[in-house]
Amino acid sequence: MRAYAIRRILLGIPTLIIVTILVFLAVRLIPGNVIELMVAEMAQESGMGEELTVDYLRAQLGLDEAIHIQYFKFVGNLFRGDFGQSLWTGRDILPDIISRYPISIELGLIAIIISLSISWPVGVYSAIRQDTIIDYAGRTFAIGMLAMPNFWLATMVVVYPSIWFNWTPPIQYIPFVEDPIGNLGMFIIPGFLMGTGMSGGSMRFLRTMFLEVLRQDYIRTAWAKGLRERTIILKHALRNASIPLITSFGPMVLMLFGGSVIMEQIFCIPGLGRFFIDALNTRDYPIIQVMNLISAGSFIVVTICIDLSYAWLDPRITYR
Repeated sequence: MRAYAIRRILLGIPTLIIVTILVFLAVRLIPGNVIELMVAEMAQESGMGEELTVDYLRAQLGLDEAIHIQYFKFVGNLFRGDFGQSLWTGRDILPDIISRYPISIELGLIAIIISLSISWPVGVYSAIRQDTIIDYAGRTFAIGMLAMPNFWLATMVVVYPSIWFNWTPPIQYIPFVEDPIGNLGMFIIPGFLMGTGMSGGSMRFLRTMFLEVLRQDYIRTAWAKGLRERTIILKHALRNASIPLITSFGPMVLMLFGGSVIMEQIFCIPGLGRFFIDALNTRDYPIIQVMNLISAGSFIVVTICIDLSYAWLDPRITYR
């Protein structure tokens, strides 16, 4: 297993290099230009925009160099642990990421816990009681969660309670160390919306895999031996049915990142998602590059951990 893990890590390095190239080029193809935005803002605030030429700002920000030189400087700084500075504030990016990362992790963990708490019991029970009313209800719920956009549902949760009941979800961030109850109260609604949205696909996937496992010969043998249903389901069927579902956990991480961008913006949560969308709006290239690199790196690490967990779930799997 150690050799397999090393090979997978080494294969992840070229992937990260390709991601850095694509992200570095893609952010510069976004409509609009950071220099133009800066000149327009300075002109609006202090009337100094006409005095500051575009060439001067490009030179100050290091954007006047050739594109390949900018890229190699970016990669070289990453190897030294320097994530760069914001083009707008001049502040180091790394401290902002470190302060916001736990906030996004908390939101993601709440969403995953809610998703698993819904999808696993409902998916397994729907498979066990196939074509019953409970099965139809679970499948209908799953399709509804897949069809309903999270951003629309989150907007409705914010808008309509304020109109009907004069109440809105808490939007003032409260650190966990200051008020744990208030902190969870702020995260529970967006986490629930994200979790229920993800549970639809997991529920349908788990139900399909569980039905396939229940038709295997060793399950029929367990029934013929007179084992209890609880033992057959939990000990023999669930672990084997979980392997394909664990595989889908990697894309779920990217879904969490994309979903957190929307939820953090709607509920005013100062996490990485909101940090990223603010950088996109201001064309802050270093922040956009680093955020995409973190997302890609997290996906690679999660994928390797998932692959290494297969042997624990199914002892028949070996690594060579």
